[in-house]
Amino acid sequence: MIEIRWHGRGGQGAVTSVEMLALAAIEEGKYAQGFPSFGPERRGAPVAAFNRVDDKQIKVRSGIYEPDVVVVLDPSLVALVNVTEGLKENGILIVNTVLSPDEIRTRTKFKGTIATVDATKIARQELGVPITNTTMLGAVVKAASPVKVESLNAPLKERFGRLAPRNMKALKRAYDELHLSTAA
Repeated sequence: MIEIRWHGRGGQGAVTSVEMLALAAIEEGKYAQGFPSFGPERRGAPVAAFNRVDDKQIKVRSGIYEPDVVVVLDPSLVALVNVTEGLKENGILIVNTVLSPDEIRTRTKFKGTIATVDATKIARQELGVPITNTTMLGAVVKAASPVKVESLNAPLKERFGRLAPRNMKALKRAYDELHLSTAA
């Protein structure tokens, strides 16, 4: 089983990303969970959302405290929230940032695999808005392989309709432009 924690801000689409990933996993015949964790937060406040994906039935229904993967949609959260809290030593930290994986390693002190991509730039160029949720799905697929890229076609089409091709293009660019640095 792979467990993923997403960090974003209200309105950035972390919950949508979780939903799209879960639907893609189900599309592949896998089992998946996707759930948010927030209270009365408002737009712009830090939020977290979670995924579990497995080839067999998932019976656990608790929160995710030791994720295999952490995804950060908003680079300012790296300085604001302990994004690596509970992240497994051999886990993967994926950050939307202009910084290199080595610069993120210096800032977070995380020794596992670090992946970075400028998802904000990609989203602006491909979607016309700096909303990075679908863009970061491409980074997650490349770094952690919870699903195949093609499996995201149907959920994106269902959710975004005529905008799905642009979202898929942004996703594929993030997949191609991801920078990885393996465990230190």
